Amino acid sequence: MRKPPLKKALGQHHLVAGALCRPLIQFLSPEGQRVLEIGPGGGVLTAELLAAGARVLAWELDLDWAVVLRRRLPDPRLALVVGDALEIAWNHLPAPTLVAGNLPYNVATAIIEDLLPHHARIPKAAFLVQKEVADRIVAAPGSDAYGSFSVIVAAYARPRILGRVKPGSFRPPPKVDSAFVGFELQPPPLPEKVMPDFIALVRLAFAQRRKTLRNSLAAGWGRERTEAVLAAAGIPERARAEELGVGEFLRIYPGGQGS
Repeated sequence: MRKPPLKKALGQHHLVAGALCRPLIQFLSPEGQRVLEIGPGGGVLTAELLAAGARVLAWELDLDWAVVLRRRLPDPRLALVVGDALEIAWNHLPAPTLVAGNLPYNVATAIIEDLLPHHARIPKAAFLVQKEVADRIVAAPGSDAYGSFSVIVAAYARPRILGRVKPGSFRPPPKVDSAFVGFELQPPPLPEKVMPDFIALVRLAFAQRRKTLRNSLAAGWGRERTEAVLAAAGIPERARAEELGVGEFLRIYPGGQGS
């Protein structure tokens, strides 16, 4: 079967062997489970999920590769949607649904952030992402990779790196290493309706990394309120956002509300 060209604009780098997916399969344990797969491409991961006993809904943006996938894997347990993963209606998925995929580098963080609030429907997810993104996802306070995305993930999930993948494992090879990351989703520490405000606080805190937390928050809250909030939360004046974990941000959060 003639394969369509891989499109650089869509960030298409396909895995060359199913054995590479073993860490993801072991983490998800998808036998008898429903799995939403994002970006199946030529179906290397899809075939492994089916072989492990999953029922797969494959979500592919590229119509040409969707046709290839359907012809290659005429399995009745495989359903196929041609569409943009950034438009998935996560709140309409049946529960439970596992989620997996080899995510394009340019939209990986957006897709992950979209699904994180849906722990009631998605107990587990596992993705292949750029190693730099994986490091940010699992980073701890005080580390170089730690940032706002690290805090957001930690508020919604227990993440861990499942395995590394070298550029030569893809066609065409990317210029960077990749990694499998697993997520065990959990309820957020605040009511869902206020989590967007909490995330906005976290992003404000990291907006100017070289500044102290006091200076970063003052850009949005003003100096007087910022100093009062940090004092009430017991956060030192010279603390920086990258030193704080989810717990410390939760202590700050209530004081950031209001005028």
